Amino acid sequence: MLASIFQQVYKRDLKKLVHEIESYNDENNLWKVQHQISNSAGNLCLHIIGNLNTYIGLTLGNIPYERKRNLEFSQKDIAREILVKKIYETIQLVETGLSNLPDEKFSEEYPIKIWEDHASIHTTLLNLATHLNYHLGQINYHRRMIDV
Repeated sequence: MLASIFQQVYKRDLKKLVHEIESYNDENNLWKVQHQISNSAGNLCLHIIGNLNTYIGLTLGNIPYERKRNLEFSQKDIAREILVKKIYETIQLVETGLSNLPDEKFSEEYPIKIWEDHASIHTTLLNLATHLNYHLGQINYHRRMIDV
């Protein structure tokens, strides 16, 4: 049951990410930064994808993935259609990565230490969901400021 709840939440929020990326009038604006904005929407999108591929797909689902975190923030000018495709692949990866987790597993310690303290799988999945939404809000703000 817990796995399906998390699957629904991540799917909902990743579809919101698709909506934000597709809502840019000018695709080039996905990669722009200005003033105090240091990360483009495109780079934040890549970061979200890298995060979930690493911490859900690889770590919980044993789905092979080699994270290149520095590229999440340095790659530029990836076509919108590729970003959207990667988001949908991430939705599938999250669903697969969580599909074999029985409820009793959620109270176990997450296999690796991400933050200062070790946390349960449940707590880690909550933190990853809030992290996704933090960046989703940044992307929404970025779009409304830059894509005018």
